Amino acid sequence: MYFLVDTTPFCANIKDKIRVLRMKTRIHQKIICHRLYLFRILLIFMLALGSSAGAVSNAGETMEAGMTKMGDLTEAQGEYLLSEARKTIAERLSGKTETSAKAKNLPAVFNEKRGTFVTLTTHGNLRGCIGHIIPQESLIEGIRENAINAAFRDPRFGPLTQNEWKNVHIEISILTEPKPLAYTDSKDLLDKLRPGVDGVILKKGFHQSTFLPQVWEQLPDKKAFLNHLCLKAGLDGNAWKKGDLEVSTYQVQAFEE
Repeated sequence: MYFLVDTTPFCANIKDKIRVLRMKTRIHQKIICHRLYLFRILLIFMLALGSSAGAVSNAGETMEAGMTKMGDLTEAQGEYLLSEARKTIAERLSGKTETSAKAKNLPAVFNEKRGTFVTLTTHGNLRGCIGHIIPQESLIEGIRENAINAAFRDPRFGPLTQNEWKNVHIEISILTEPKPLAYTDSKDLLDKLRPGVDGVILKKGFHQSTFLPQVWEQLPDKKAFLNHLCLKAGLDGNAWKKGDLEVSTYQVQAFEE
C-alpha cells in the first residue's frame, strides 16, 4: 500500500518543488503499475474460474446425457412390459405354445440388450422369480422369457395353475450392468453396501447367487442380507466374513402392477 504526502509547502525554492513533483510522479507511476499488476492477476483468476465452472458444467451435461443414453424407461413403457408379461403367462396357461403376433413400432429401448427379472407373488408371498443378470436377449424378449420362467420353471415351486393365476401380482426389474465391488474385509464390505439401492451378486467357484435391491425390504440388516445370500448360493451363511468372495453390485428400475 502506498501513501501520498504533499510536501510542496515545505520546499524553499522552485528546484525543490520540481524535485518533489518528480518524486510524486514516480510514486504515482508505481501505484499505477501495481494496480495494473493486481488487475492482471484478478483477470487471470476470473478466467481460470470461468473455465473450471465451464468444465464442471460440461461434465454435468455429459453425465446427464449418459444417464439419458442409458435408457431409463417411462412409466408407460414399464406398464406395457408388465402387460406383456401378464399376456405371455396367460397365453401359456390357456394352452398356447406360441405367443400372439408381436406389436410393431415399439420403442427402440425395447430392442436393447438388458438384464431382466420377473417376480410373481400371491397374497404378498413369493411365487416365482427368475431372470438374467447378464443380458441374453432384447429387453422385451427377456421380459417374455422370464415371465414364463418365473411362472413355470422356478425349481422352488410347481408350475403356476389357473386357480392361482387370478391372485398373481407381477413385478419386473430392468438391471444395469453389474460392476465388481472391491473390498478389503468383511467390515469394508458392510460399509460399502447400500440397502435399498444395490442388487448384490456373490460368487465363489461354481457357487453364485443374487438378491435384487427389493430384497432389502425383507432383509434390511446388512449381515442378515449377506447370510441369506450366501445360503442361497449353497455356501455357509458366514462365508462373506472370510473376505474371499467375488462381489458385484447393480441397480434396477422396477415396475409392478
